[in-house]
Amino acid sequence: MKVAVLDINGKETGRKADLSDGVFAIEPNNHAVYLDVKQYLANQRQGTHKAKERAEITGSTRKIKKQKGTGTARAGSIKSGVFRGGGRMFGPRPRNYSFKLNKNLKRLARRSALSIKANEKSIIVLEDFNFDAPKTKNFTAVLNALDLQNKKSLFVLGASNNNVYLSSRNLKGSEVITSSELSTYKILNANQVVLLESSLEGIESNLSK
Repeated sequence: MKVAVLDINGKETGRKADLSDGVFAIEPNNHAVYLDVKQYLANQRQGTHKAKERAEITGSTRKIKKQKGTGTARAGSIKSGVFRGGGRMFGPRPRNYSFKLNKNLKRLARRSALSIKANEKSIIVLEDFNFDAPKTKNFTAVLNALDLQNKKSLFVLGASNNNVYLSSRNLKGSEVITSSELSTYKILNANQVVLLESSLEGIESNLSK
């Protein structure tokens, strides 16, 4: 698959990038995508929720009324969950929501996500660029040139670039990552995926194994 390479002014450079069909043009596996996105979201959960149960409530342990003859249900503790101030029945406990997926399935999911974006014409290949200093207005100018100012965008770099990353950090709709940080969720969550030329080799080598 041939894609025109653009510069930071949004103009074609005259070069074309060759995107691997094995990464950007496969038949998407929707179930693999679902599992990888589910794992990503599950890993974001802290799992620190906790409610006190009756054993953890401070209160008297005496039997609050006689067993029979009151005409109401029997009750043995003021800490019971049926009373106000009692412990919560079957309340949430701290837990770990993460689960494992094998590497081949995760690679398939990322290839599927990239193929979906390529099929939607939502992938831009951009020549490598750098800023002299971290400035948000410089990154905003790139977004305006690519007509991405009102879209969620994901910029994928070949290697970490502190100036580019810091320039984008204040912009809510844009995210800058390296090719090694690429995930199925981040690909699908963006309206437009911008791949820098230096990232293509790393993406294809990581996902073609």
